[in-house]
Amino acid sequence: MAPHSRIYLTRHAQAEHNVDLDYSIPDAPLTPLGKKQAAALAPKISSLQDSAHLIVTSPLKRTLQTTKLGWGPAVERLGIKNVICLPQAQECNAFPCDTGSARAELAKHPEFKEFDLALLTDDWTSKQGFYSEDRGAIADRAKWVRHFLRDRAEENIVLVAHGDVLRQITASSKGPSEHMWQNAEVRIFEFNPEHVDGEAFLHQKEDVAAAGGYGPTSSSADFDA
Repeated sequence: MAPHSRIYLTRHAQAEHNVDLDYSIPDAPLTPLGKKQAAALAPKISSLQDSAHLIVTSPLKRTLQTTKLGWGPAVERLGIKNVICLPQAQECNAFPCDTGSARAELAKHPEFKEFDLALLTDDWTSKQGFYSEDRGAIADRAKWVRHFLRDRAEENIVLVAHGDVLRQITASSKGPSEHMWQNAEVRIFEFNPEHVDGEAFLHQKEDVAAAGGYGPTSSSADFDA
């Protein structure tokens, strides 16, 4: 782990399922407004664009789109093939909107074919086992993501993900965070030195920017209700 790693956590911009809470939309992409939100975010975080050493993203369509638009200057500087598409960072629930697309499908799409999709195994869309919506499995997956970030050598790491899984990734010893992430919101976290060798809990350093208002996640209720 880099000695003073900072994690730039980012929620995706407005996606189609956020508008009317239609969770039946397969791998819900950004709306036209969501694309504008993501593009508007980029200049708000210009200093972070320059300081990011690594970009990691959930491989759902809306997070890939937010990565390209919201972190565009950093993606261009680092190279889109160097963006890590991390299936473990996918959203928690098993609704169609939160279920990713097969690697072959994404690779055929002009918008996503430049990403390195090598980590997308056949079971990444299964919502079973490690990827299930069981709360214990989700907590384990969030811990896995924290350990993945902790063990990287890069100092400043971007992670683009989803509201529910971000609440799990930013959990504490008291349980998941209750923060309601806005669309295209960026917050900076660091590893809590008291827990870095175990749960690898994060603690927030600062709010940075948000390009859109709150958009509901696909949880039918607050995650720890």
